Amino acid sequence: MATVSHPVFARVYERLSVAMDRAGTAAFRRELVAGLSGRVIEIGAGNGLMFAHYPPGVTQVYAVEPERRLRAAAERAASTAPVPVTVVDGLAEALPAGDGEFDAAVVALVLCTVPDQASALAEISRVLRPGGEVRFFEHVAAEGAGGLHRAQRLLDATLWPKLFAGCHTNRDTVAAIGAAGFEVQQLRRFRFPATSNSPSSPCVLGRAIRPIPVVQR
Repeated sequence: MATVSHPVFARVYERLSVAMDRAGTAAFRRELVAGLSGRVIEIGAGNGLMFAHYPPGVTQVYAVEPERRLRAAAERAASTAPVPVTVVDGLAEALPAGDGEFDAAVVALVLCTVPDQASALAEISRVLRPGGEVRFFEHVAAEGAGGLHRAQRLLDATLWPKLFAGCHTNRDTVAAIGAAGFEVQQLRRFRFPATSNSPSSPCVLGRAIRPIPVVQR
């Protein structure tokens, strides 16, 4: 059991995530999972707002969420999801699943928060079949070395992770995905909200593939 508890953050996130969806995040969620099929593992399912957007080709969603309050909310959301959803306790760095079990993995606003990004991505690679894909929607480090990038670094070193349950704004998540052995196939960078200079506004949405090993003859 992961036994993670951030009760204050969880209460705030439940309200904030709904407001964010109304402001436009729901559209990114739909785009993120469009066209998926087969068995999907969602890492850091939160309160289950992604569940409503899975397309009918998905035969099962295995949703991993370590925070107690958010996991309970995800279980409630699973009961009305359009596809079968199983919500389980677990950490991104030690996923409760076997090797190569899934056709796809979904991470949405999660890789900013995991304590060890490289370990989490290695676990995602482990549970995906060769040729399986990772769909990712994350806020990331601002491009360039301007004022926003410097502000992100300062906040990450001080208050931001403490206020937001370990979240970091200045991670180069796309580079980390590549370093984990995935091949990035699609990538879109944008600000959300579009005109915002918030430390969490630089975002990426994309798709990466776990390569199929080449058999030497």
